[in-house]
Amino acid sequence: MNKLISHLEILFSRIIAPLEWVMLFVVIGGGVFLLFYSKFYPLTQIKKAFTLLLRNEKKKGISRFQALSAVLAATVGLGNISGVAIAIHMGGPGVLVWMWLTAIIGCIIKFFSCSLSVQFREQTPQGEPLGGPMYYMTLGIKKWGKPLAIWFSIAGFFGVLPAFTANQLTQTFINVVDPNQYLLLGDLRWKIVIGIVLSVISATVIFGGIKSIVRVTSSMVPLMVTLYFMMGLFIIIGNYSSFFPTIKLIFFEAFNTKTAVAGGFWGLIILGVRRAVFSNESGVGNAPMYHGQSQSSKGTDEGLVAMLGPLLDTILVCTITGFIIIISGAYKITDLNGIVLTLEAFRILFYGFGDILLLIMVFVFGISTLLTYSYYGVKCFGFVTSQKIGNYYNYFYIGSIIFSAIVSVEVVIGLIDIAFALMCIPNMIAVIWLSPKVKKEMQSRNWI
Repeated sequence: MNKLISHLEILFSRIIAPLEWVMLFVVIGGGVFLLFYSKFYPLTQIKKAFTLLLRNEKKKGISRFQALSAVLAATVGLGNISGVAIAIHMGGPGVLVWMWLTAIIGCIIKFFSCSLSVQFREQTPQGEPLGGPMYYMTLGIKKWGKPLAIWFSIAGFFGVLPAFTANQLTQTFINVVDPNQYLLLGDLRWKIVIGIVLSVISATVIFGGIKSIVRVTSSMVPLMVTLYFMMGLFIIIGNYSSFFPTIKLIFFEAFNTKTAVAGGFWGLIILGVRRAVFSNESGVGNAPMYHGQSQSSKGTDEGLVAMLGPLLDTILVCTITGFIIIISGAYKITDLNGIVLTLEAFRILFYGFGDILLLIMVFVFGISTLLTYSYYGVKCFGFVTSQKIGNYYNYFYIGSIIFSAIVSVEVVIGLIDIAFALMCIPNMIAVIWLSPKVKKEMQSRNWI
């Protein structure tokens, strides 16, 4: 098993190397284009976005609040807690700046992509809306949209697997609880047991379909984000003397051309982009699959609400995690990475039991992510086959949780990063190609 894992780590690292440059170009380059194309207008409408979030339309589909909650349940997860730790471990504190800039660009990308998910969609036989990248590709780009949609969907089979979440949940439990002290099974057997338990918990919800998923996540997400924010704020206020030195360090290291990260300065930027994309999924095309089911009758209304995702996910939650890791000094311990690094930071700053509190938060974050990701896979598989057959993806999804609990974090990061990059390419091509449709609606509403 260890030999296989080692080979997979090497293989994935070789594949992602050229893809990360492509991802940098399409996400950052495409996002900057959309930013100027929209004349920065969406970024000025944050207040309106919150107003729309709480306003329902009496139509078929899920509410805007439920759509955003489901997306945040998928994105506000271990990517924010563990992914940030991995980024800081690899690139130092300065990586946060590039994550922030990517998040701002991500807001614009989500505005356009989620607007399109409402503008171009189909209906189920029951009259429910059905939207997402594969639909605005095929309906909006008549001649060559279908190949893009198939490419996106096949990459999505793997990109939406719960590999990272299942892996880090398992690692957290083993590190904090240390179950071997109660029953000596060995780490491998305990990982299998934990993987099975996570599979059973997930199955009880995801087989109920989208209505079941959004019902659970819409109640979990606001609570978990608020609790994590309050916990992080308490730690930062308690260490207020380190706040401004931390900010100074972050910005200094962000522009440190002599950074030790692999690839130097540009490697640091790429790392920040990768981790931000991994965290908030801007450009990947996942969010439009939920927002495409919304009750919204106007695409640009849904786009404004979707824009809140990167703000809450990366600007808020990721920043809290990053500050805590830097203030604690835990990132300087070279043999700590991923969730173990974040656990140590919370333990240091929260009176020695912060890791226990974080374990509870990680469990809630992780379960919500496991629940929501399955729907992405069902839609991707259902598009390539049929809606009825698409539901069988859940069995593959459940099985992958057990495998993910066993392998190394390097393997799961490599797998997801490759899949996300392959999803970004067709999605960003489609979003940029169809961006005039969104601009036309903005003009019709006298926004620009």
